[in-house]
Amino acid sequence: MTLNETMRTSESGWTILVRLLVGLIVFLPEGIQKLAYPEVLGAGRFAKIGIPFPDIMGPFVGVVEVICGTLIIIGLLTRLAAVPLIIIMIVALVSTKLPILLGHDVGMFHLGADMKRTGFWSAMHESRADLTMLLGSIYLLVVGAGKWSLDSRLAQ
Repeated sequence: MTLNETMRTSESGWTILVRLLVGLIVFLPEGIQKLAYPEVLGAGRFAKIGIPFPDIMGPFVGVVEVICGTLIIIGLLTRLAAVPLIIIMIVALVSTKLPILLGHDVGMFHLGADMKRTGFWSAMHESRADLTMLLGSIYLLVVGAGKWSLDSRLAQ
């Protein structure tokens, strides 16, 4: 698949709403906060939940979220930018929501001490934003950025 084929999209311009949801509402600000508040949302949080090499992975994930979130907002290389975000969301679900679902630590991933409820419904409640971002990112991977994007303009 060529870069031009990756950028081609026939989806409605209104796909911009999904791009803004994924990029502007979640990934760009979350990435900035991982970098601005590493002890709470970046490396410190990654260490607490059991992510390996938290001092490297915290800033790395923050930078990926900022870059890919920005690309998705402007609709440039949208399909490619969605791939790392899908991976981030899968890791987030496995590392933070699977322990809630099962009610105990899972391998290296720790159940938060402040979790009062566990099980299916608690996991569904806690994972609603993660699942929304995962599905939104998968949608953008499949359909592309839509007609109102730099991808669409550059592919013409």
